[in-house]
Amino acid sequence: MKKVKELNIGYSDFKNVIENDNYFVDKSLFIEEVIKSQKAVLLLPRPRRFGKTMNLSMLKYFFDKNEQGNENLFKHLKISQSDENVKKHLGKYPVIYMSFKDAMANTWDETQAYLKNEIAGTYNSHYYLYESDALRPHEKTKFEKILNEEASVAEFASAVKQLCEYLYRYHNENIVILIDEYDAPIQSGYNKYYDEVVSFMRNLMSGAFKDNIFLFKGVITGILRVSKESIFSGLNNISVHSILEEEFSDRFGFTETEVKRILKDFNVKTDFSDIKYWYDGYKIGNSTNIYNPWSILNYVVGKNKEFNVFWANTSSNELIKHEIQNKDAEYFRQEILKLLSNKIIVEELEPNFVFPDLKRRKSLLWTLLTLTGYLTTKKKISLYNYELCIPNYEIKTIFQKAIVEWFEADLKVIKSRLEITTNYLINNLPDKFEHGFRQIMGDTFSYYDTEKNPEFAYQAYMLGLLAIIGDDYIIKSNRESGEGRYDIMLIPHDKSKYGIIMEIKQIDKQSSKETKQKFTQRINRTLEKAMSQIIKNKYYKELIENKIKENRIIKLPIVFAGKIPYVKK
Repeated sequence: MKKVKELNIGYSDFKNVIENDNYFVDKSLFIEEVIKSQKAVLLLPRPRRFGKTMNLSMLKYFFDKNEQGNENLFKHLKISQSDENVKKHLGKYPVIYMSFKDAMANTWDETQAYLKNEIAGTYNSHYYLYESDALRPHEKTKFEKILNEEASVAEFASAVKQLCEYLYRYHNENIVILIDEYDAPIQSGYNKYYDEVVSFMRNLMSGAFKDNIFLFKGVITGILRVSKESIFSGLNNISVHSILEEEFSDRFGFTETEVKRILKDFNVKTDFSDIKYWYDGYKIGNSTNIYNPWSILNYVVGKNKEFNVFWANTSSNELIKHEIQNKDAEYFRQEILKLLSNKIIVEELEPNFVFPDLKRRKSLLWTLLTLTGYLTTKKKISLYNYELCIPNYEIKTIFQKAIVEWFEADLKVIKSRLEITTNYLINNLPDKFEHGFRQIMGDTFSYYDTEKNPEFAYQAYMLGLLAIIGDDYIIKSNRESGEGRYDIMLIPHDKSKYGIIMEIKQIDKQSSKETKQKFTQRINRTLEKAMSQIIKNKYYKELIENKIKENRIIKLPIVFAGKIPYVKK
């Protein structure tokens, strides 16, 4: 790692960064790992903004024989200490480099135009072939059609394979093919032109990598590991290293050692535990404590060093919003609410991802959320089952926001009412909290089916309501504390604020034969029972351990009679 004057965020051209003496986190041993890999073609899926483009750019400048002096780019990096079996590949190969990150549009015609433009640009970067004697007259005609974007779809799909042959003939050397964000057009085509884009990409990839006798190495990056059957059909020379595999596990994203060095070099005085809380938490292969590099770098360059949701703002997060607001997504919402309560869930992850299967196999959502960086694994349970959690607080805020938007959009709860009601709760105003809570419940709770597991439904609803105050509180549920399990606990980050422990009970609503007095007595008995349970089992013990004074602990029994809540004053 090299300390320099400036950190240029958003620049992913390796040569530009090194020559401008910008700050660079040394991942150059990635090159060594690629060279020593036994497979000719590597697919490396990682979440967005995890350094994929920079790493691929670094490979390009290391291998490319068409540029002189590139060895100077690496002389101060870790790769310069590698053995001769690695260094002999420096500047040895012609390189085909393509990025499909911009090939995303609403129609197949527009997306196809982006793809053709990128392939034509790649041909243009090797224009010397057209001017040489290496190409025969009819091949120059084909070359010119690609350059002018006048070739057929089939000719464009086979253009990379054809270019490999031209390059080998000219250089008498095998080829390195680098493709960045290969799945961007596929994701864009989901629900719109999926079949067309998959067909094109399958033909392009097969031509480039299947039985290509001119290939030295191929490296492909993207976000998803798309099924071999849909894209990499018949490729037996490809090796996939997703975030679940050990290989290349610390080559994308920042390790904790790298983050500490960055903070030291830029003289950031922030308590490291706070930075860890916001941006740490990813597990890739066997590497733990992997940080989101985009968020770390944006935090470091911020003038006021304020924590913010940097990574989330690089995408619309529409998938999460759509699934949380889906009327049929009850199980998904309940699992998300568990995650927001700092729980771990166990779900199946599908190694080969096919977009159309999302409609009939909702369980694939967990695979999608994990591969895209919204969730991370804690432990492998079986062949396909993993413990999953939200990696850090930055990502947690995305889910909190989606839950609040669900309350607004689907349950028609005004956000200001949510805020006012929860403020009554955390400021120890139980009468006003009860009144506001009843209004919200009366307007919305018919949404829930409370027959199967009523107390769980009430608790899930409460957790959704409390998501709005997640910035100031750690929200937990069904954890052991003292001598039993509480329902919900709110632990304030500011220790001067109230800590809250809730015990939720459910009783039958008032029957037509029951008097008001007897109904009130039944409610009060249940409230007393819940309060006794809190005190007897010392559910508040965890709050005291978190340095909340006992006189700042709110012990709050809540009894639901039907969908009407009653709160112990």
